[in-house]
Amino acid sequence: MNIARGTSFLCQTCRHSVHGALKRRSPASYAIQQRYSTGTRERPLHLAVIGSGPAGYYTAYRLMKKLPDVHIDMFEQLPVPYGLVRFGVAPDHPEVKKSAETLEDVGKWPNFNFAGNVQIGSGAGELPLTSIAPHYDAVVFAYGASRDRRLGIPGEDLKGVISARTFVGWYNGLPEFADLKPDLQSGDTAVIIGQGNVAIDVARFLLSPIDNLRNTDVAEHALEALKHSRIQDVKIIGRRGPLQAPYTIKELRELLQLLGVGFAPPPEGWNDLIQIERKKLPRQLKRIAELLERGSPTPMDQATKAWQLGYLRSPTEFLSSTGDQLEAVGFEQTEYASDMSSVLTSDPQQNLNAIRAIKVKGTGKKTLLHANVAFRSVGYQAAPLPGFNELGIPFDENTGIIPNDMHGRILSPDRGPGGSLTAGHVPGMYCAGWVKRGPTGVIASTLDDAFHTADIIMQDWESGVKFHEGEGQRKGGFEAVQREMKDRGVRVVSWPAWLKIDAEEKQRGKAKGKEREKIRSVEEMLRIADV
Repeated sequence: MNIARGTSFLCQTCRHSVHGALKRRSPASYAIQQRYSTGTRERPLHLAVIGSGPAGYYTAYRLMKKLPDVHIDMFEQLPVPYGLVRFGVAPDHPEVKKSAETLEDVGKWPNFNFAGNVQIGSGAGELPLTSIAPHYDAVVFAYGASRDRRLGIPGEDLKGVISARTFVGWYNGLPEFADLKPDLQSGDTAVIIGQGNVAIDVARFLLSPIDNLRNTDVAEHALEALKHSRIQDVKIIGRRGPLQAPYTIKELRELLQLLGVGFAPPPEGWNDLIQIERKKLPRQLKRIAELLERGSPTPMDQATKAWQLGYLRSPTEFLSSTGDQLEAVGFEQTEYASDMSSVLTSDPQQNLNAIRAIKVKGTGKKTLLHANVAFRSVGYQAAPLPGFNELGIPFDENTGIIPNDMHGRILSPDRGPGGSLTAGHVPGMYCAGWVKRGPTGVIASTLDDAFHTADIIMQDWESGVKFHEGEGQRKGGFEAVQREMKDRGVRVVSWPAWLKIDAEEKQRGKAKGKEREKIRSVEEMLRIADV
């Protein structure tokens, strides 16, 4: 294909910033911390953490640092830990994966237990929340966002329309999506709807030279698919403009610098899209504008592959003449609802917020882009866990979060004097990460958020705030929950058992000249854990 063909057709036509690893502490270093003041408590805190991704392990890390006597047990539905860091971070971003080293240190702590392969629920082989909560003073829900947002437009279930979350999980070896088999050979064009960092990650995977990924922990089946891929042209489309898109400077720069990959500017031209003198832009937006206008060092006539950002396009329909396989994506052209320069003031931060918040409206003009594969990348969303109602824990389906006081204390509407509704806290129930604030920010944001929740838990514990029922008695903790799991036939993967899986993956990776080769089957993980 001639890459230049159709690049003006864009009018036809969101993890992860580099997160510096925390300064690591050995378990022994916790012991030199000053012991906490027990206040009204005469025993250590017993805490359960639901979820072993960044929000979970940063919360545990912080509490172990602040409360050396704390007992923490972490429950994870997969046999393996790390959540988003293992299955969501791009394989070619190994520096971001270093945040998992925090849980490696937590795993060595004598008062910590990891319980992998524990599915929360009331079915056979599952563990109800009501079998966990009574044995702890507090429970922290840190299980992230497990489903992706849908566009709600016709044709969304056609073959060839793929969730970006699913695709990222597939090339990262997530067992749930091991059998995805995306078709990367039927056509040469891929459309990505959404312009966040996940969308940029998907584009980079599709466009990267295979040698860029060969030594990473990308799944071998994904490497094989990329090797035979015919995708040469990637369109990344958003309904707003270049200054409102949620991508980060780092992600843009990385994609622009891919060797042999060209960048086609949008057909409207940057001046029409940006509408503000560059010197008047807030520093962050000025850098984005300069980066986009500078473009790629690879000229389009020398590129073997190319990509393009399409703005002011709102998807309206996925189209197929057969009703089965995607053939094209329909869009409505949008326009800014107000003049962008009219929001400028003398305050740079206010300008940043105002420009980011500029809305768009439909124009009624329709365009069409032909493609056999399209990726929906418009955000993730958390889901409530079975058993929330029994514990009095609310869940907001619209926002996909557990209602909380912004500090991590879970809210429960209680009847006040005269029957009025007042917001009270569910005793001993907390949340952290995406299920607390929504799927926004990078891993560094999750660190800050988890640390804050942990500090609030410590503050509440030391100040005598009411925790979970029966708090006056020593909790049964992990020993009691182990009995519950045994009675219910739950096959638990401990931390030492996970280390067996970890060692096997590293050994398989070494044989292929890479860091690790992830095991994609839960059954195989369990067999290795049993050795």
